[in-house]
Amino acid sequence: MKSNYPKNLDMNQIKEVESLLDHVSKRQMQDFGNIASDIKPDGTLITECDRWSDRTIVNTLGKINKGEGVLSEEGCQTVPNSEAYWVVDPLDGTTNFAAGIPYWAISMARVVNGQPETAFLDVPALNKRILAIKGKGVWLNGKEISIEQRNLTKSECVSLCSRSIRVLQKKPNKPFPGKIRLLGVASLNMTSVAIGQTIAALEATPKIWDLAAAWLILSELKCPIKWLNIDPSNLIPGQDLSTVGFPVLTANSNTELKRFLPWAEALFNDQ
Repeated sequence: MKSNYPKNLDMNQIKEVESLLDHVSKRQMQDFGNIASDIKPDGTLITECDRWSDRTIVNTLGKINKGEGVLSEEGCQTVPNSEAYWVVDPLDGTTNFAAGIPYWAISMARVVNGQPETAFLDVPALNKRILAIKGKGVWLNGKEISIEQRNLTKSECVSLCSRSIRVLQKKPNKPFPGKIRLLGVASLNMTSVAIGQTIAALEATPKIWDLAAAWLILSELKCPIKWLNIDPSNLIPGQDLSTVGFPVLTANSNTELKRFLPWAEALFNDQ
């Protein structure tokens, strides 16, 4: 893809990562809907394409960023000891991918001092790629996304995950204040708020690799984020994140965040 991004501290690094994404997304499109899946111990699906994508991304990042660790869903799930490291979900939305539903993503974020500094979110089947650079902005296929563009949309949709749908049982006498969407890809669910497709997103159990890239995209586009349990800014080197979730509510404005916060809090009361 041709890019029109401003200079980053290391523009060559960005180009190398984009070439890596081109390579991985091409393989994923070849395997899409035509590959068997296995069940991991936590009940989620995994395919050989997940494993190949993870190996390819981790090995290549190790060459691009020598000395920087990689935390990935299908590989090492402990926080690296390096000051800067990558957080990778090689195929977010494996259930969709294996079922032939064209909605999944490759999520990658470079974390520096506990905060995502550069993020890539690629949606191969839709030919969409988002880049976010801390303090610089967000681009979709090389075109900058503005907050004003998001505000022009009139969406009434709210993204819920398969576990946060339980929120509807918490206040049975009150109608949920939005049109519900469950698309099955945590990174894209959260990012949908930043680009104006939804007004809020509630994720009940996202892992760090689900949210790292979306976190920076949301932050750069001034979408408020409410961590409902653990703040991922406070990770400790060596910490095992294999079973750690980071429940989160995000919205397109503080007003919407306040409107949905009672529902989010109700979801986690009495647990």
